[in-house]
Amino acid sequence: MAMRPVLAASALAAALSLGACQDAGFSAAGSARAREPIPQKTVALMTAKNMSPRDPILIRAFKKESEMEVWKRGPDGQYALLKTFPICRWSGQLGPKVREGDRQAPEGFYPIAMGQMNPNSSYYLSFDTGYPNAFDRANGRTGSYLMVHGTCSSAGCFAMTDEAIAEIYAIAREAFAGGQRAFQFQSYPFRMTAQNLAKFRNDPNIGFWKNLKEGSDYFEALHEEPRVGVCGTRYVFGGQDAAAGACSPKVDPVVVAKRQKDEVEVAELVAKGTAATRLVYQDGGQHPYFRETAPSTQLFAEQAQPRPNMGTISRPEALAAAPEEISIEPKVKPVLLAKIDAKHEKGKPGAVKPTALAFAAPATNPAPIPTREAAEAAAAPSAPAGPITVASADGDPAAYRKLLGNLFGGAPAAPPVAAAALPAAESAPVAAISPAAPLPKKVNAHLHTAPTVHPAAANAKADVKTDVKVDGLNPAGAKKAEGKPTEGKPTAKSGEVKPAEKASETGKRTEGHGRNRVAASQPGN
Repeated sequence: MAMRPVLAASALAAALSLGACQDAGFSAAGSARAREPIPQKTVALMTAKNMSPRDPILIRAFKKESEMEVWKRGPDGQYALLKTFPICRWSGQLGPKVREGDRQAPEGFYPIAMGQMNPNSSYYLSFDTGYPNAFDRANGRTGSYLMVHGTCSSAGCFAMTDEAIAEIYAIAREAFAGGQRAFQFQSYPFRMTAQNLAKFRNDPNIGFWKNLKEGSDYFEALHEEPRVGVCGTRYVFGGQDAAAGACSPKVDPVVVAKRQKDEVEVAELVAKGTAATRLVYQDGGQHPYFRETAPSTQLFAEQAQPRPNMGTISRPEALAAAPEEISIEPKVKPVLLAKIDAKHEKGKPGAVKPTALAFAAPATNPAPIPTREAAEAAAAPSAPAGPITVASADGDPAAYRKLLGNLFGGAPAAPPVAAAALPAAESAPVAAISPAAPLPKKVNAHLHTAPTVHPAAANAKADVKTDVKVDGLNPAGAKKAEGKPTEGKPTAKSGEVKPAEKASETGKRTEGHGRNRVAASQPGN
């Protein structure tokens, strides 16, 4: 009987190991690791930059560059870069996490509260990103326990090595001790530069990435933490009005100027011929710092030498290959066709010159078939999208704590409160055809049986010529019917006897037994 709790705990740990990084394990040395001080070299760096160990922090991660930045807020209220850490491992592709098990590391804005710090992590030390936040849930995304942790193994997490996560953890711990309630974690696919935006302009995720750039522009232009909210299925960024729930917050003129400058630069790069590409990874990547035999210390001069131990490395064979760069053409490409009169050949007198006609490539997704329910839903008045603040670190009292252990003691944090009802996504899924709505009929043409012919015209039956109609057309030079019945009545030649006026019952048009059936669209997984 005493073994049952142990077996149950083992089974739970095995089940949790199947998804994400699942930092559900415990380490006996966890409490000691969590109390390690900030390295003296980093403290000296803070002093040189007029920073204090207990000043608030903000962290930014960039997948493509495999770098993680730690920023600190100074006495003037603006953030300055303290230190850049190389990311040892991230998994998946550039783009947001969408569903449980897709190995994607999250992209977005996440508040990290003290309860999300895990001093007893099985990956040395860690903190939970808080995915999914209100934005992720509004877009139907699923997943859990997406971490920033030690070692070099990732299944949707950011793996930093034990040495790096120990330093990041200590910096965050001191910021909490200084009174910061939560710090903001910003996760991007790449640095939001004009070069990257021009290069990835045709990527399927470009709309989402431009939305992330709005928050990046705010931070980079003002060096202030953006207040973050959700309206519908989009992030909104700003100052106090965004924190108060405005769906159209006022944009600072400095931020506007930066965005306009970037847009002009992107347009110039495209005009100069910058190719639209997409990067495809076998399974994520890592910083070259960990692959070089003699890593450069210019960018990461504050990193300890020799190169830190990477520990367990997930899928090393995937890291051996560089990402493949694929060219992406525009979604709509004009195609030139020629209209030529078939009666004339090229070069002969009277030939008609070809006329160029431009045809746009058809849309990849045809418009959904309208249904009675869809029409009624469209006619109904819709409620305005309600704002939800999700990632303003200092002003977000609702930042939930996850049950990963509390460094500072106290009662376990309550589980996160279920999200309020959110407005429908901007792009509604294609609705299945309602059984109540009648399906459109497609009439199958059937030919009449042979009409009754007068005995006097029996010998002339084979000479009767008819016009065969094809889908309502009557092209010139149609073939002879060769005794086959036709849609209309045959025209009798001179000297021939017309068929009987009354056709037999077998000569009437019969409706096909099999109708075309339209299958209702099946819901996606």
